[in-house]
Order: sequence, then structure tokens, then C-alpha cells
Amino acid sequence: MGITSPEYIKETERVLEKKLSTMTFSDTTATGGIDGLVKILNSVDRGTERNLLESLEKQDPELVEEIKKRMFVFEDITKLSSQAIQRVLREVDNRDLAVALKGVMGTPVEKVIMENVSKRLSEMIKEDMEVMGPVRVRDVEEAQQKIVTIIRQLDDTGEIIITREGEEGVIV
Repeated sequence: MGITSPEYIKETERVLEKKLSTMTFSDTTATGGIDGLVKILNSVDRGTERNLLESLEKQDPELVEEIKKRMFVFEDITKLSSQAIQRVLREVDNRDLAVALKGVMGTPVEKVIMENVSKRLSEMIKEDMEVMGPVRVRDVEEAQQKIVTIIRQLDDTGEIIITREGEEGVIV
């Protein structure tokens, strides 16, 4: 949309508010919520995302934390480049990685991670997964969230790039 004068925005708000206040809604449906907001934020550029989250964080920090948790999920690792995955894995504890992978055994996520570690490390992780036996879902989700947190931190510092839907894939 570009830069717009605050007066125009206020006038638009006033006109919309006036029109909406005169309308009656007989059939309402609950929409949006955190999932709707996450979809919107995943489709906007990073600058807009950061501005919205910073503004919202002043009012409701817990909501912002929940949104951040949902914005990049563990299964989205398959969308990262090989270089980004390798960079992330250097920061991840091998035990956490093994526990996290227990929840995605036989999926593309496990495949892409195993393709981006050394053969020796891959064998060690598989062995750890076998030895540890059954793991609580809560522990798997916690390990996956640790990895997602590392990914978001590396994205924030610019060490890796998370390409979102609708975003240009060209990096100069």
C-alpha cells in the first residue's frame, strides 16, 4: 500500500465505522482467532510482521508468544534450504533432535533432516531413537519447539531465511 497520511487513515476508519454501525448482521460466524492471524502474518513481509507483533506485544505479550509459536511449525523445516537446515542443526542438541524426530518418523521432515547431517551423526541419532524407546508426546513437542525457537532466532538475526508463501524467493 505504501506510505499513507494518518489523516486519510483516520478518515477511512471513521467512514467504515459509521457504515458498519448502521449495518445489522443476522448470520454471524466465528472466524479468525490466533490461527487466522498466523495465516495473515505468514503472508505479509517481515517488516509488517515485526511492526504488527511489536505493537500487539505492548498490549498482550502472551498472545504474541502464542502467535510466534504457531507461525513456524516443526514440519515447516522441509521448506528451509539445505544450508539453513545445516545451520540450524549446528545449534540443536543431538538428544533434543532425536526426541523431536520420534514424532515425525518416516515423514519428509525426518528425511530432510537426515539428508542434512553426516552419515555418522544420522546413524547415532537413529540409534538414540531406538534406545530411548517410547517417548511422551509432550516431550516430543517440547523438543520440536526448542528447535523451532532456534530457527526463529536464526531468522531474526538474519543467519537463515524463512521463505513464506507469497514472498519473493530471490536474494540479492
